Amino acid sequence: MPTIIGLTLALLLWVNTPTGYPHHGQPMPANPYSHVGDIPTPPGFHRVPAGIDEFVGFLRQLRLKKDRTVYLYNGLPKHNQDAQFAVLDISIGHEDLQQCADAVMRLRAEYLYANHDLCDITFYTETGVRLNFKEWAEIHHDTGRGSFDHYLGKVFAYCSTRTLEKALTPKSFGRLTGGDVLIRAGSPGHAMLVIDVAEDNQGHRIYLLAQGYMPAQDIHIVKDPTEPTLSPWYSANAAGPVLETPEYTFLTNELRGWPAIKLKN
Repeated sequence: MPTIIGLTLALLLWVNTPTGYPHHGQPMPANPYSHVGDIPTPPGFHRVPAGIDEFVGFLRQLRLKKDRTVYLYNGLPKHNQDAQFAVLDISIGHEDLQQCADAVMRLRAEYLYANHDLCDITFYTETGVRLNFKEWAEIHHDTGRGSFDHYLGKVFAYCSTRTLEKALTPKSFGRLTGGDVLIRAGSPGHAMLVIDVAEDNQGHRIYLLAQGYMPAQDIHIVKDPTEPTLSPWYSANAAGPVLETPEYTFLTNELRGWPAIKLKN
């Protein structure tokens, strides 16, 4: 009996922390968390160790804005402000380029750039042309931040959900890990990044999802519209064939992982 009472109190505390939804019509509270890895897990869950996957550790260290408002590339607030839990502190530029697949590609590219792994920063255009940053930097004699941002602008302009999906590897939803991608190719398609994963002692997994969208807007971690008491976390074990997110519906067989093969220098 004490154990049941203790779990009940813990769940009540979880529901009433800032991780839940604000009441409709009330101002959105400021985000109290500095990094993705600071977002608390529900009672009984702990973050899955990153192990040798440095991308997972990189994503957990991404900074979050205090302001939970999602802004568009032109500085205006997005019309729908009910989807996000927190906003990543990453520039989206001033053009309508960094949309859904672009946000995923940016986070992957930022990770590789931070690790000085320039040869693996590679994406493909709709016509199959390879856009590799190491080759780009050699042509422009510049590996600096300005050159990298210019390169990403070209990637965003010429790559898409179709090209990104082709570059990724199909993955079972039961093997979901941080850094995986939910993606549906098309016009419009959509892509979202699994930005963190936690589990309990029985191996039941939960995860956080981040997205960009159209028009280009701040990358943000979304709420879970199906389980508000678990939000912003999603349950991997409770997922059926259909996965509902605030602004898009995926199938769980649309999960993809990054290939492990590295390019030669």
